[in-house]
Amino acid sequence: MNDTATAAAPAAAPPMRLGDRLQHMGLVSADQLQIALLEQKKTGKQLGDALIALGFVTEEAMREALGQTLGQQTIQLQSVLADSQALQRLPKAMATRFQVFPVSYSPEMQTLVLASPKPNDIIAADQIRAHVGLGVHISWRLASAADVLAAIDQFYGYELSIDGIIHEIETGQIDLASLSQGQGGYSHPVVRLVDAMLSDGVHKLASDIHFEPEGQFLRIRYRIDGVLRQVRVLHGRYWSAMLVRLKLVAGMNIAESRAPQDGRVSLSIGGRNVDFRAAVQPTIHGENFVLRVLDAKRGIVDYDKLGLTDRQYDILNLMLARPEGIILVTGPTGSGKTTTLYSVLSHMNEESVNIMTLEDPVEYPITRIRQTSISDGSKIDFSDGVRSLMRQDPDIILVGEVRDKDTAEMAFRAAMTGHQVFSTLHTNSALRSFQRIKDLGVSPEVMAGNIIGIIAQRLIRRLCRHCREPVEVVPGGVEARLMGEQAVGRQVYRPHPGGCEACDYQGYKGRLAIMELLRMDSAIDELITRNASLGELSAHALAQGFSPIAEDGLRRVLEGVTSIEEVGRVVDLTVRLAG
Repeated sequence: MNDTATAAAPAAAPPMRLGDRLQHMGLVSADQLQIALLEQKKTGKQLGDALIALGFVTEEAMREALGQTLGQQTIQLQSVLADSQALQRLPKAMATRFQVFPVSYSPEMQTLVLASPKPNDIIAADQIRAHVGLGVHISWRLASAADVLAAIDQFYGYELSIDGIIHEIETGQIDLASLSQGQGGYSHPVVRLVDAMLSDGVHKLASDIHFEPEGQFLRIRYRIDGVLRQVRVLHGRYWSAMLVRLKLVAGMNIAESRAPQDGRVSLSIGGRNVDFRAAVQPTIHGENFVLRVLDAKRGIVDYDKLGLTDRQYDILNLMLARPEGIILVTGPTGSGKTTTLYSVLSHMNEESVNIMTLEDPVEYPITRIRQTSISDGSKIDFSDGVRSLMRQDPDIILVGEVRDKDTAEMAFRAAMTGHQVFSTLHTNSALRSFQRIKDLGVSPEVMAGNIIGIIAQRLIRRLCRHCREPVEVVPGGVEARLMGEQAVGRQVYRPHPGGCEACDYQGYKGRLAIMELLRMDSAIDELITRNASLGELSAHALAQGFSPIAEDGLRRVLEGVTSIEEVGRVVDLTVRLAG
């Protein structure tokens, strides 16, 4: 008998465990893995969920690592479009119960593609197979739990039956449609009505939700893409009960109706936690209630997705490379200053760097960054806070806003003692910031040499790509006068007057930032020291290649991203026409 023929085949290597794979990929350290294992034991979460909750890894990195560990194909559900045939194959109740989303169905191949955070769940697979029929082949894809829940929420219909809930309040007849959409058992219709309005606002990408009482009715408006839009009008008699519910969830005093109050609300919407900053204000018709939506998933933009040109990124990277000094982000309220600062700080957030912030209040918690909230209830203000932070061995300090002389002086003192300082300032342009800082009591000698650079920005709406209308630039037209004769013959776009379903009939959908970046040099420092005029500063900056914010807006027009009317709404273009 041949021994070689009977020799046992070598045993296959056991698959690498998730924790070991994450360490092998360099995504987590041994200490972080140990902390996550302790958290898993304490909370009963999956190891991957514990690592994400602790902020050690991102959902995208976890999905890829899990895919390699389980030998599964991964899928990113944000780019998936709804497949009605797939949705009909699996009811919402079953999809929610097993955290499974039907991605697509092929009648020819009799194949149903399902996305799940647990594609190896045998119980779920057996029950789903029994429901869809043995003749249908199921192909599994790996996706994060948050993405699966968000997709279920979006494509199965997230809009709770607001009309049904109101009908229930009026008649006392329970609205089963709205109950089936909610979580858990029966809850009071006013509770469901408030939850429905907040959920609807988040799904419509509102930045603010307004509840505005009038004489006999309640107006509800959403601020979407920077513009307020009325979405519903309710009878005034609903407002008192709704107000009590809103105050309760925001942690306000329901007995106080004559003084302004602030609060915070946290809800789970579409599989992720969304925070709201709440404020109530007494008016002649009753208490006005406004919620600012703080959705971290939308509020922090990746550094490489800020939409800057290569030259702008080069300028910004040169600013960030300087180890000490102040970088200012300027613009009016609601121009995206905080979002830009968070993007930059997240980009610089490394293990070797200690980043400390003072904010009013902290909007988005970021792992590894030490964030302090400055509010009316806290015992420190910005100037005292900066003094305290300097004893915490920081490399980078963020001061939410330079708003008075004391804060300005402390921010510049921090810059002069070897720290990199970021802050915001309310001015209309980068070049006008020097006069504003001077007005706050900072001398030109202190400014010179301590300002690294200034970013001025605005937010403009994006044209809907489905319904935008082309316009040819003709000689002598407004477009040619604004963009120069080199634009003649080129095609730009304007919004469709009635919009379309994709943009909710607005003509615009989404927003982006336009910026001007002024990087300081020795010549500008010299001009500041001798109190040069705005004209002198502007002439030098332009000679060095400075591009004003209007130029950045018109660049976006030529790219077909926005319209001239939209740029003119946020930036003064009349100077170019007059010239």
